[in-house]
Amino acid sequence: MQDKIIVYSSNNCGYCAKAKKLLDQKGLSYEEINIQVQPQFREEMILKSNGKRTVPQIFINDIHIGGFEELNKITIEGNLENYLSDG
Repeated sequence: MQDKIIVYSSNNCGYCAKAKKLLDQKGLSYEEINIQVQPQFREEMILKSNGKRTVPQIFINDIHIGGFEELNKITIEGNLENYLSDG
C-alpha cells in the first residue's frame, strides 16, 4: 500500500522547504498543497490540524504529524517508519 503523505505549505517558507527536503531524502513521495496558491485548502488544513494555522502541516496516512520540527524529531528518533504502512 502506498503511503499518503500531505504537506500543507506556502511560498517562501523555509520550514516547508526543510520538511520537503527531509521527505525527499527518505525517498518518500508526498502531495504538496500550497495554501497561498490554493487558499480554499487553508480551512481544511486548520480543521485537520486541530486549529494550527502555521505551515508546514504534515500528515502521514491521515495522522497529523505537525510541522518540520515534529517531523524531524520522529525521524531522528527512528520513529518515522512507525507512521508508514510497511514500517
